[in-house]
Amino acid sequence: MALLAQIVVRTCLGDGESTFRRMMAGAVGARPLDGIDADLVNVGAGYQITGTPAPSATELLLQCLAPMAEHSEGSRPVVIGTGLREVRPIERWAVGEGAVDAGCLDFGKDVTAKLPDLWPVTTISNACSASGHALAIAQDMVDSGEAAAVVAAGVDVVAASMLAMIGRVSQTRTARVRPFDTDRTGVLLGDGAAAALVVADDWTGPVVGRLLATGLSCDAFHETAPSEDGIVRAMRDAHRRGGRAAADVDLIVAHGTGTALNDPVELGAIAEVFGTADAGPLVAAGKGAVGHTSGAAALVSLDLAARTLTGDVPAIAGLVRPIAEATGIRLVRSPLRDATVNLVQVNAFGFGGVNAVTLLERIAS
Repeated sequence: MALLAQIVVRTCLGDGESTFRRMMAGAVGARPLDGIDADLVNVGAGYQITGTPAPSATELLLQCLAPMAEHSEGSRPVVIGTGLREVRPIERWAVGEGAVDAGCLDFGKDVTAKLPDLWPVTTISNACSASGHALAIAQDMVDSGEAAAVVAAGVDVVAASMLAMIGRVSQTRTARVRPFDTDRTGVLLGDGAAAALVVADDWTGPVVGRLLATGLSCDAFHETAPSEDGIVRAMRDAHRRGGRAAADVDLIVAHGTGTALNDPVELGAIAEVFGTADAGPLVAAGKGAVGHTSGAAALVSLDLAARTLTGDVPAIAGLVRPIAEATGIRLVRSPLRDATVNLVQVNAFGFGGVNAVTLLERIAS
């Protein structure tokens, strides 16, 4: 069974350690957009990483992948999940600014040029669950014996074209993401990248936790609307593959987009699988703090999940008045210390009904 040996993250709140520490303190990374005309896209805020110029998707990805090449014996395969790939050069080219290399749509050339020990590189585009699917592929490669160690990664950055798609379908501008809150007004994008080193169970180095399974579903229910049935199938697939019952899960790191459709559907699926008893799992979510990091979201949530195995669980940023569907579900509304967290479920859902649900288990010392 595969193990999680290492995970490296970049968000608007910093690296993984800084992001978690600031989440525990209640930090929210939303701020006015840099470099994008808010009136043009009808979005005024985002969860961007600071920098002049703004870091590209490739730059963020390489920051996370560099530690994965250390101490490798031979090449390590890499599977990268993304929603938009390296979209900013395409946007500039579309308005007549500069040329574009079609190779930027696949991160392989840039990764192997900078980090030759990371090879072969495969890029997949599975919307907002992309890095969850990359993780599933990495687990399969390790569990089947195809490779002793595989890197799963994910990346996306705030892009004008995606912002316009979000902003032009809403009359009210969203100021921040508020998962499961009655007064939520929609999603906001965030810059993010992550890389996870998945290894076989004979690994002798440090280990973060045991990757029991990643359950998948592709329900094709609707172009953008989620399907509760499809999400339920992914959850139950993870439990079946991992050999664990729903009652074994201590904490769920929810997808939690703060949108009109996702929030009630996700909570409905949780209620169907886990029930609404007081003894059910805690439910946390990170997007209120770091925004929706799209293709990186599943692994950003996995990093959050891994850090909760110490017993610290951050509150859901932006949650004030839970929606009706939250009745009987243990949403984390205040930061917790010394919680019992041995098994965490990570939810990631994407447009088109591509769903990935991962189980991460603490390894007893």
